[in-house]
Amino acid sequence: MSERPQRISYFPLERMDEDMMAVMRRCATEGTPRPESSAVRAHSRAAFWAFDDAWDKLFRHGVVDHSLKELCRVYVSRSVKCEYCGNQRSEGARAAGMTEGKLDALMNFETSGVYSERERAALSYAEAITWRLDPDDAFWARLYEHFREEELVELAGFICLTMGQQSWIRLLNIDHHQVLAGTAASLAPGLESAEELEAARAREDYWAARPRTVG
Repeated sequence: MSERPQRISYFPLERMDEDMMAVMRRCATEGTPRPESSAVRAHSRAAFWAFDDAWDKLFRHGVVDHSLKELCRVYVSRSVKCEYCGNQRSEGARAAGMTEGKLDALMNFETSGVYSERERAALSYAEAITWRLDPDDAFWARLYEHFREEELVELAGFICLTMGQQSWIRLLNIDHHQVLAGTAASLAPGLESAEELEAARAREDYWAARPRTVG
């Protein structure tokens, strides 16, 4: 990512007020989101605060368990190929037992044996929204086996929020360890420093590896 030009700059920290800086410090110490994407959103106070409020209500809180939403978030990352977002991890989900092995199986969630029926139903919902599928009545019957309507609305709201943001962020060519650098909050294992991130990108099994050019 670092070899591609960044498309929107980071808003200078020294021009942020204390309320915005409190959010930035939380991003640096708690992550998801991390500071770089928040620094881009800071160009528009309306966008900055609208996202922060929606993210707090739909991702950190709400009636659907946080780990389930983290599965959907990373599924969207893998689907839209947002490398920046896909290299982040929720500390709350990690503390609740989320493993890298579980995240690595996301693109084969229907056939993998690592997910519960409720998790597979939620991921099928994320899949249908992300890929604009036209599911049948059996799809909805499956969802209603596991979720109340309040949960379905909240989960869809979160999936749409993260899908829209990630579809945009992947265009920006922003990278980790560039704003309020020095912390590894919410980064995937092995990506805790800029050097480790670059080394990971050089591996053939890197999840977001770009096609190699010849000649």
